[in-house]
Amino acid sequence: QVQLVESGGGLVQPGGSLRLSCAASGLTFSTYYMSWFRQYPRKAREFVASISNSGLTTNYADSVKGRFTISRDKDKNTMYLQMKNLEHENTAVYFCTYYASGRNYWGPGPQVNVSS
Repeated sequence: QVQLVESGGGLVQPGGSLRLSCAASGLTFSTYYMSWFRQYPRKAREFVASISNSGLTTNYADSVKGRFTISRDKDKNTMYLQMKNLEHENTAVYFCTYYASGRNYWGPGPQVNVSS
């Protein structure tokens, strides 16, 4: 059974940092591109960052370039999103995901709240 479990969300002040983790089980982790998306209330999910199966290629939404860093650890079957200099606008639910067999698989999504 495929399972994606995120952790690391919570409340942080503007300018602060958080690291999200996405632990994968039930899949050959190193086979797949992995991504982070986020969702604001009453909005569609939007792309944040992605990382190739090797970890050598990353892509970011323009709004997070230079502040967010995506990475993965194949030995731990875990992907990360390091978020720095967070802004109020980064408050959202963050999801990790991968695409296989014609569909996306999603984790439940931790809430990130950026507030003073």
